[in-house]
Parts: sequence; structure tokens; C-alpha cells
Amino acid sequence: MIELTKLNGKTFSVNALYIETVESFPDTTITLTNGRKFIVKESEEEVRRKVTDYYRTIQVLSNPHLRGEEDEE
Repeated sequence: MIELTKLNGKTFSVNALYIETVESFPDTTITLTNGRKFIVKESEEEVRRKVTDYYRTIQVLSNPHLRGEEDEE
């Protein structure tokens, strides 16, 4: 889960695995795989960083194929 801030200042957590898109309209809008949208204070780049950090924490990025690398033999 990553913690984000709604425009009203309230924080909430979202499962980063369900994020489909992150866009700036200029406000950062996150669309989940179920179609639900959240507008947050964090920048698009900050959301990307939080998602990447979360993936590293749960070791999604530890697989060389997911990182785009060749076989580790």
C-alpha cells in the first residue's frame, strides 16, 4: 500500500498493484483497474516513486525479467 493525500488534505492508502494510470490534468489523477479515480496532491513523479518503492518492498522488481534484464545464469 502507498499513502497519498486527497486535495482536502486527508491521507489514504491505496494498493499500488491496482493502479492502472497516473496522469496530470494539471492535478494528479490516479485511475485504478476497476475504473475508480482519485485526485491527489502528490505530483505524478512522486506517485511513480512511491509505486516503485512499494514494488521493491514486495520484491516485484527483484525478478530480472520484470526489470527487462537478460537471464541471470
